[in-house]
Amino acid sequence: MLPQFPRPFDDDMMADAAMLDPEYLKRQIRNVPDWPTPGVMFRDITPLLQNPQSLRVLIDLFVFRYMDRDVDVVAGIDARGFILGAIVAYELNRGFVPIRKKGKLPYQTVAVDYALEYGTGAVELHVDACRRGDRVLLIDDLIATGGTMLAGKQLIEQLGATVIEGAAIVDLPELGGSKRLRDAGLSLFTLVDFEGH
Repeated sequence: MLPQFPRPFDDDMMADAAMLDPEYLKRQIRNVPDWPTPGVMFRDITPLLQNPQSLRVLIDLFVFRYMDRDVDVVAGIDARGFILGAIVAYELNRGFVPIRKKGKLPYQTVAVDYALEYGTGAVELHVDACRRGDRVLLIDDLIATGGTMLAGKQLIEQLGATVIEGAAIVDLPELGGSKRLRDAGLSLFTLVDFEGH
């Protein structure tokens, strides 16, 4: 006999309609003041991931959005985008590719330098991570200045693929990243936003 796995949004979860509201997810995110530098309010998603119910709701919201969107590959941005992207790729029955910080991938890569909230960085992608014409879903945990996601988009486009959408749990609109990404032609999907940083 095959094991029985819970259905997305099973009957017990449906009974608590508040869990289906993105505000439910927002309440699971921990605010950490003055980290990594004074004056910054860090939005910590680890409590959201460690709670089995909120993790289920989070992943299901992404899967329901993309299950009929003709996605070929899911790309996750180092490092928390790996967590989300791998699970979403599995649920969509698609492959997953990591966009990593420079120097972490062992094979031939393409690279892009970018500016981020606290300095500069570079990300890389294997040259065979996706094929020309692939439709790629790009996932990260949070959009701040948008530099990392924009660099990920540029990497994917260097390989001849198309990013159909950028997805994240959190948007920090005051930092201007989501506007910057939309101005660059990237469609975005986020679940919650936080004012202030």
